[in-house]
Amino acid sequence: MTSPPAPQDRVPVTEANDTVPWWKRNKKGIKRGILGALLLLGLVTAVAHLGEIGRFLGILREAKPAWVAAGLAFQALTYLCAALVWKAAMVNIGIHFPLSQLVPLSVAKLFSDQVLPSGGLSGSAFFTVALKHRGVAVLDGLVALVASLTGYYASYMIMAVASLALLAFRHDIHPWILTASVLFFVVALAVPAVVILASLYGGERIPDVLKRRFPIPVMEDALGKVSARVIFDPLVLAQVTLLQGAVFLLDAATLWAMLLAVGQKAAFLEALPSFVVASMVATIGVVPLGLGTFETTCVVLLRSLKIPFEAALAATLLLRGLTLWLPMLPGMWLARKELSRDPAPLSKG
Repeated sequence: MTSPPAPQDRVPVTEANDTVPWWKRNKKGIKRGILGALLLLGLVTAVAHLGEIGRFLGILREAKPAWVAAGLAFQALTYLCAALVWKAAMVNIGIHFPLSQLVPLSVAKLFSDQVLPSGGLSGSAFFTVALKHRGVAVLDGLVALVASLTGYYASYMIMAVASLALLAFRHDIHPWILTASVLFFVVALAVPAVVILASLYGGERIPDVLKRRFPIPVMEDALGKVSARVIFDPLVLAQVTLLQGAVFLLDAATLWAMLLAVGQKAAFLEALPSFVVASMVATIGVVPLGLGTFETTCVVLLRSLKIPFEAALAATLLLRGLTLWLPMLPGMWLARKELSRDPAPLSKG
């Protein structure tokens, strides 16, 4: 008769579990927590700003329908371009998804980016998780994420320089704009640099304090395995940068259309720097949805370009309604749907 093993020969269950990172033992709980936080923050923010939504609806009733329709068309094209960004990044590594799947993800990504201000990281991370649920390996999703973020900030900086040049030409460069621009360029260089370096050299280059604070599976399982050749493919980066730039131009065109919708004659080259600089200020801020910071900056810049205050405020509120409040509910629903989806088996196409 075999005697039971001595106590010292047994491996305590708690000790065995301790070898597995906590985020691997609690993946479903973490997913539900993130989903709940996203939805709650989005709902609280929307309820707290019902007055702004009401003003948007009031102005919308008085606006010229043709220009409002043009603004809606511009916004629809932004989601198409955002989906094409990820499609271009994934085709390079042999992954093909129809746009019919990627466009809804772009709407949900916008919701994530707006609710959790992180310089584009929150929405990109959401998109990567959504791809994983569709059977895309974490490493492949990371490659697409790095390409998307690199192109985003490259186009963002190009638009920022162009906008500052336009303002300088109009003699409307103020000290606060220069201060905000310096802070923005620090963020715009730091975020992609950190992601690229971590992707190329792995978790050992990430400080332990960040590993403990953000024990993300991607850091442990995929960072350091991405090929530099894949990340810096010039054709892919050119495509992604152009598409991301198109998103900025379409958003600025939406502001221009809203100015015309409220009866204000304005040039596109007045709307472009106003939108881009306002976006820069919102990017370096920590306010969810950029509420207040974006609107104030946009109105101030339009005023400095000789747009009357009433028209500048009305057009800015219309812009925010089309770019933020209108897609809020569908974005919230799509984000919930994606984060609740059961992961599909890993595949390459």
